[in-house]
Amino acid sequence: MVPRLTTALTGPLQDIERRILERMPEIERWLRTRWQEREVPFYASVDLRNAGFKLAPIDTNLFPGGFNNLNPAFLPLCVQAIQAAVERVCPDARGVLLVPENHTRNTFYLRNVATLEGILRQAGMRVRVGSLNPEVTQVTKLDLGDGLGLTLEPIERHGHRVGVADFDPCVVLLNNDLSAGPPPILSGIDQPIVPPLSAGWYNRKKSHHFAVYAGVAEQFAALVGIDPWFIDPYFGVCGKINFQERAGEECLAANVDDLLRRIKVKYDEYGITDPPFVIVKADAGTYGMGIMTVRSVDDVRDLNRKQRNKMAVVKEGLEVTSVIIQEGVPTFESIDDAIAEPVVYMIDRFVVGGFYRVHTARGKDENLNAPGAQFVPLAFESPCIPDLREPAGCAPNRFYAYGVVARLAQLAAAIEVEELTSAMAPESVPA
Repeated sequence: MVPRLTTALTGPLQDIERRILERMPEIERWLRTRWQEREVPFYASVDLRNAGFKLAPIDTNLFPGGFNNLNPAFLPLCVQAIQAAVERVCPDARGVLLVPENHTRNTFYLRNVATLEGILRQAGMRVRVGSLNPEVTQVTKLDLGDGLGLTLEPIERHGHRVGVADFDPCVVLLNNDLSAGPPPILSGIDQPIVPPLSAGWYNRKKSHHFAVYAGVAEQFAALVGIDPWFIDPYFGVCGKINFQERAGEECLAANVDDLLRRIKVKYDEYGITDPPFVIVKADAGTYGMGIMTVRSVDDVRDLNRKQRNKMAVVKEGLEVTSVIIQEGVPTFESIDDAIAEPVVYMIDRFVVGGFYRVHTARGKDENLNAPGAQFVPLAFESPCIPDLREPAGCAPNRFYAYGVVARLAQLAAAIEVEELTSAMAPESVPA
């Protein structure tokens, strides 16, 4: 049921896993106390990279779009977790309006929406799917194949409440990352919106998230007695860049040079012989757009037209004006000889599963969130308590470590969104 890793891991990661297992009660208590101070994100997914010497998050998505890739055997965990999440937001939980992305032809994404709708229904909720797509002007039924279907309805607003025909929900659940900005129809409504509008990619920055994460990682590292670098990727940021006009190239080159030097110092400290690299990507957005692997400063000087065009825009055709330069964490995980990376899913404060993102045409130092990626479901078993003299390669060990690091990223996201929300002016009600 759970694919075993084909790489025999050695070095500091084994030590991290051992320490995490040994300190499990303290870790779980530490996380519980942190959640007493913060509002838990409704749900999240975290992309991880496992280098053998380092295990770190590389992206945190607050509008996860791959519920259809989870192991069906573990959907009961999702049902239990989503009951807790909905009840926290709306105790009487009489109905949920699920608001997806505007895709109407992306069957893979729509299967995610249908799966999420099913989880909500199994949790005892009345659910309708309300679309922001201006092309959806009436009830629209979509055939997703294999007997799976989805019904989209246009969202209606009446005063300070939104819903669909004959349906007044208790809560609005967004599965739309708001890259294009907050929809006016959802601004200033009485119903709670989760995640909040402030968490959209029009407002979030990956650099902000990872700055907050660095603080969380430092606290956690002190708890378990490790170097924070083992769970935290270095990064830099260029906030004013225009790839089409070649503006900001010197900022980009300087950051790449600085980051490669800092990573090399750590590699030398721990005897890592692999050449360091960095990933340059848009500071906001998802779908694996606007990303490139950089192995030297020369890679970002004099980019050709094709490379500049690739980096210039992301989802919704939005222009890239800011990039994060992130330490590249090579992945040494593979499934059937294809490079793989784990993606962990959480609902409320519970790890509910995940999958391996697998790509046969990409290398260990490249982005796997690209066309051609495949998904292998994984399950998070209860962490085994092995004889610590044995290798730390048993799957539950690895998965528990994944879950812990993913929850650190989730905690950072909670702090990040709290800061973003407090910084925003009160949302106005549209005329």
